[in-house]
Amino acid sequence: MVSPLLRWMASLLGVALIAHAVVYWTRAMRARAADAARLPPGPDGIIPGAQSITLHASTTHAVLLIHGFGDTPQTVRWLSEYLHREHGWSTHAPLLPGHGRTLAEFDRSGATVWRTAVHAEYLALKARYETVVLVGLSMGGALATMEAADDGSLKALVLLAPYLTPPASAQRLAPLANVISLMIPYLKGGDRERSIFDPAARALALGYGAAPPKRVRDLVSVAHDARFAAASVLAPTLLMHSRSDYRIPVPLAEAHPALFTQAVVREQEWVEGCGHVITVDYCREQVWASTARWLARFAGSPRDASAQVS
Repeated sequence: MVSPLLRWMASLLGVALIAHAVVYWTRAMRARAADAARLPPGPDGIIPGAQSITLHASTTHAVLLIHGFGDTPQTVRWLSEYLHREHGWSTHAPLLPGHGRTLAEFDRSGATVWRTAVHAEYLALKARYETVVLVGLSMGGALATMEAADDGSLKALVLLAPYLTPPASAQRLAPLANVISLMIPYLKGGDRERSIFDPAARALALGYGAAPPKRVRDLVSVAHDARFAAASVLAPTLLMHSRSDYRIPVPLAEAHPALFTQAVVREQEWVEGCGHVITVDYCREQVWASTARWLARFAGSPRDASAQVS
């Protein structure tokens, strides 16, 4: 026979679980509503301005640009346009699955589909162009590293503030993501002012304002896999970091070139006066110019190649 005390405790537990479910659902809905109000998706389900970017120029040379975690191709649009307009590259910056849409869509994505999407986009470009190079920003740098590790013929790799070493806080969170997600539906996004110092560029940002704990775990997983894959990269590799990057502090960034033990050439360049998203911040023109020089140095000039073809 069940004692009155046990019945009371069971009832109390049931009430607590129901209360938690209500609070959890309310928090989730508020987070989703806040992001949707700030950046409402368009009729196609994608936030206006977050769509994939494709610019045609060269018939022989193309660059695949990969954006970062929780962000969109908007962060590499200016770089894409610069490479296209000033240097004749055909450029493609795809919107990764789950990104640039709603928080619910982000929650349904993950590391595997991100990697699969990048691989498919890379193969599609290689089927069309003689020379395809890779440029990745933040998590996009980690995804580009893994793709580069599988292609010994890649001529050039540029990693912009690559997320190769997660900070201690993210590494502590990752193993607990399943438990944390039972209590907290979304974690607050990064510090926007520290990510992009330039207020005008910051105002254009289309990234999420929150992230599900499991997706943060996926971010850490991608970084760890990229660190392992870096030793297999043969392509000449340029790494660019900001000395004011709060996501990837200087001591972590300084160790990144040593990961690329087989790269025929590897160099690191530092930029000043900008945050993590160096492609749009105050240092952006240096980033664009250095990227273009590296690609021309090792992959050749698209305009010269196109002239020879014609």
